[in-house]
Amino acid sequence: MSEEKSNNFLEEIIEEDLKNGKYKTIVTRFPPEPNGYLHIGHATSICLNFGLTKKYGGYTNLRFDDTNPTTEETEFVDSIKDDVRWLGFEWKNELYASDYFPQLYAFAVTLIKKGLAYVDDSTSDEIARMKGTPTEPGSDSPYRNRPADENLRLFEEMKGGKFPDGSRTLRAKIDMASPNMLMRDPVLYRIKHAHHHRTGDEWCIYPMYDMAHGQSDSIEHVTHSICTLEFVPHRELYDWLIASLEIFPSRQYEFARRNISYTVMSKRKFLQLVNEKYVEGWDDPRMPTIAGLRRRGYTPESIREFCDRVGIAKRENVADLGLLEFCVREHLNRIAQRRMVVFEPLKVVITNYSRETSGVSRELGVQSSELAEARDEEPVLNVEEMVQSENNPEDANAGHRDIPFSNELYIEREDFMEVPAKKWFRLAPGQMVRLKSAYIIKCDEVIKDEAGKITGLRCSYIPESRSGNDTSGIHVKGTLHWVSVKHAITCEVRLYDRLFRVEDPSSEEGDFKDYINPDSLHIIKAAYAEPSLRKAKFDERYQFLRKGYFCLDKDSGEETMIFNRTVTLKDSWKPAK
Repeated sequence: MSEEKSNNFLEEIIEEDLKNGKYKTIVTRFPPEPNGYLHIGHATSICLNFGLTKKYGGYTNLRFDDTNPTTEETEFVDSIKDDVRWLGFEWKNELYASDYFPQLYAFAVTLIKKGLAYVDDSTSDEIARMKGTPTEPGSDSPYRNRPADENLRLFEEMKGGKFPDGSRTLRAKIDMASPNMLMRDPVLYRIKHAHHHRTGDEWCIYPMYDMAHGQSDSIEHVTHSICTLEFVPHRELYDWLIASLEIFPSRQYEFARRNISYTVMSKRKFLQLVNEKYVEGWDDPRMPTIAGLRRRGYTPESIREFCDRVGIAKRENVADLGLLEFCVREHLNRIAQRRMVVFEPLKVVITNYSRETSGVSRELGVQSSELAEARDEEPVLNVEEMVQSENNPEDANAGHRDIPFSNELYIEREDFMEVPAKKWFRLAPGQMVRLKSAYIIKCDEVIKDEAGKITGLRCSYIPESRSGNDTSGIHVKGTLHWVSVKHAITCEVRLYDRLFRVEDPSSEEGDFKDYINPDSLHIIKAAYAEPSLRKAKFDERYQFLRKGYFCLDKDSGEETMIFNRTVTLKDSWKPAK
């Protein structure tokens, strides 16, 4: 039995609220701003908000905080919805802060009528100077005591488009001496003559985050509004606005955001990486965006497991990227189909092998004309010896596949050493190894070109050593993957590694981009794969034996199959000294 996991502090709060009857059910929301793609840090918030309502009943809304028309795009809205669904969650209501623009405007009018808000003609620089410092109180705006009627007229004229951008704002009238700088008459509305992705040109004034967030929560009757720690100072203003408007008392709670080693977690920095072409785009497999992780081959199960293992805390810390890699490795080991792919081929000719002498023949199952067309070659005989190999030794129901065997094979060049090192269990002159799911072979001769480079090997095989029916009595320590030369299909392989070479690039001296890992991507234009990979699907995951876990990339087409490495088989990463 697994050890029962203790509740986090938010679960304890919710259980107490339900126990004492404060709420009959709970409502949460995930409120992203559609100004970029979601990243792995957002996944923690998604899993938390949806996970709480799944555990305690109730529902979660997906609400887009679309109050800044100059940075928001429909592309980002669509990507966010795709990411949330891909992670395995479904929201009850799809909502937008822009849905509430008329209601938020009415709330602002209420504040003005109560003498709790005023129109300020000061510039942004003047407002900043009047704010004071953490140790010195601010000073009142000369427009702070405007009569309510004048404020109402000016605010309506702001809405009507009478004034240019930045010429006026609506500010809350609270306390210019408050120790919380955010309470020193914060700006609630600003003028922006910009086209909005949903409301078009209907509005030219837009609410600030604090004016939209808590009031949107209240309109939706959100019981537990969960934010990250940087919003702790905003809680006082959140509560003040709700109390002043006398609306449903949503409550804000904060948890520590999750940073991850060897990456950055800033949309601003993501945008630099994309715009300056350090990466291919927001979904580049090296990016910590959910779209990037998804394209790289991460599974939603592995990301949810990572979020669960990291947990929820009140103190910020940095999660080890190795833990995320561990989680995906654990899941892929259970679900990935095994395949053999040779990255850097060395040709092996088995001199004593022929289909007739092997004594085992089966129909290939794939028409030779199809294979030939895929490789632009003449058709091969469609009757070959086939060997069987398990699709996944971790899954008893995964079955087996047939792999064509012949007298000409490719092995990895790194699996041969002419002068073997001590405890070298792979191929060397006079040395034997087993070919995975096939036969034991012995290296008899090394073929070299005029420059002395090794171009091939001549080997002999042991007919009695066929896997599953080995009567040879020979025991070898090394097992190699391989592909039959005339049956191999060609594919491109992209080997991704960590985007940065230091643990915390944001804290290093200079530009964070100076610490990009120059070896974060290595492309093998022509790798050779067993023919079953010709039928690879985008939603499947593969373990290339002895190489790592891979998935088919979206750039694949009829002419070229492209595979992305998700993660290596083992954690071989070593940070730079």
